[in-house]
Amino acid sequence: MKLIIRILLSALAVVILAKILPGVDVDSYTTAIIVAVVLSLLNFIVKPILVILTLPVTILTLGLFLLIINAIIILLTDSLVDGFSVGNIWWALLFSLLLSLLQTILFSVLKED
Repeated sequence: MKLIIRILLSALAVVILAKILPGVDVDSYTTAIIVAVVLSLLNFIVKPILVILTLPVTILTLGLFLLIINAIIILLTDSLVDGFSVGNIWWALLFSLLLSLLQTILFSVLKED
């Protein structure tokens, strides 16, 4: 049950950010739910592979390259989900940062239960 609530809260965060950021667009609430699911899957499957492959660069940049990996995951989601678009890597980077912040705030409600 918590997984479904986390997906719905992530979808809510996607909708909020799409309304705030001019470089990010989501067509509907259903699309936002699909984006949340795809992002979860990509973060679970693809992100660890990218982190391992780029470990030397990540170490050299003291972990800052992980921000670029997050932006790449957002752009990959953009290419996989119709109805979700991100203007460029800079919007993806900002979207990624704000999405993490919003998810932290929204998920803290779950921990209180």
